[in-house]
This record gives sequence, structure tokens and C-alpha cells, in this order.
Amino acid sequence: MTGHLLIVTAPSGAGKTTLVRLLLENDPDLSVSISHSTRAPRPGERDGVEYHFVSVPDFLEKVRNDAFLEWAEVHGNYYGTSRSGIEAALLAGQDVLLEIDWQGAQQVRALFPAAIGVFVLPPSLDELERRLCARATDSAETIARRVAAAREEMRHVAEFDYVIINDELQRALHDLLAVVRATRLRYAAQRQRHSILFATML
Repeated sequence: MTGHLLIVTAPSGAGKTTLVRLLLENDPDLSVSISHSTRAPRPGERDGVEYHFVSVPDFLEKVRNDAFLEWAEVHGNYYGTSRSGIEAALLAGQDVLLEIDWQGAQQVRALFPAAIGVFVLPPSLDELERRLCARATDSAETIARRVAAAREEMRHVAEFDYVIINDELQRALHDLLAVVRATRLRYAAQRQRHSILFATML
């Protein structure tokens, strides 16, 4: 049985990382793909957990070797998703979640049209800016640049199947869990998963 591929995208500060972490805690049958990144680790981040942290030359070498399913430059850093890891997991029947930006989502869905896309929106731009400031990890200039980038990113929301507004965290989590459950309950997925049952009934 082939697994499902889900893509979660959001502008920086919308709460995507927290939502994905809670989703994985509540759904043991879902795994997350760990992306490669050239940015420096933030306090508390570990290599191979949040990201595979690599140098720019190493990243570009992987690009030349076609090792990424998708890759992009975001805020001056490179991010990429391992092609072999995703393909192996899906063929093994594992449901996989990609936490990537809209550019990466376009690349992935060109190769996997059946992938389900979810876009997480903040309740407002003011709240987005407040959350970015609350991190206390970026300068005012960086925050202003991220807010401006968020405006551009959110213009791509119509390219996604589902939209979740992360106003209240638990409600947003329940919405995301509902998307995953609905994906698994689609006709094609159920017929594949319960092939013997369908064969005896239809």
C-alpha cells in the first residue's frame, strides 16, 4: 500500500512548527521528513532532529546530484527535501508530512499530484509580527523582512487544498488532525487499504 504525502506550508511566525509537532504527538502513524538546511541552528535545535544542518557547498553538491525532491532559497538560506527518503517511505506505506514553503510545495506537487497541501495562516499580519517579535531571535530589520515576505507567500494560498487559520492553537490542531483523517478516508485510500473487503462486497 502506498502512503499519503501531506504538505504543510505557512509564512514564518504562523505557528506551523508548533502545529506539526503537536500533530506528530497525536498521530503516531505519521512521520515528518527532516529537511536539509544551510542556516545556523537556533538555540536548542539539534542536527538530524529539526533539520540536517549542512554547509552551502555540501548543499549545492546535493543539488547537482539531484538528491532533493525539492529545494529553495528562503531568507538567504537553502532548504531541501531528500528525494530517496520520501520515495522509500511512501513505497513502504508510510504517511509522510513535509513542512516546506510554497515554492517547495509547487515542486513536490508537480512530481506527486496526489499530495495534499495545507496552508496555515495567522489570524492577522499584526499578530504575525507580534509572534515574530516574541521569539526574540531576530533583529527589527529581519522581522520587517519576514513580514514583507509573508505577504508574498500568502498570495499562494489558493494553490492549496486546505487552509487553517491558527488563531487558537488547539482548534488549529483539531483542524489539521481532521485533514489527515479525511485524507485516509478517501475512496481510493480505503479501497487500497481494505482490498479484500471491497472485493467481497462490490
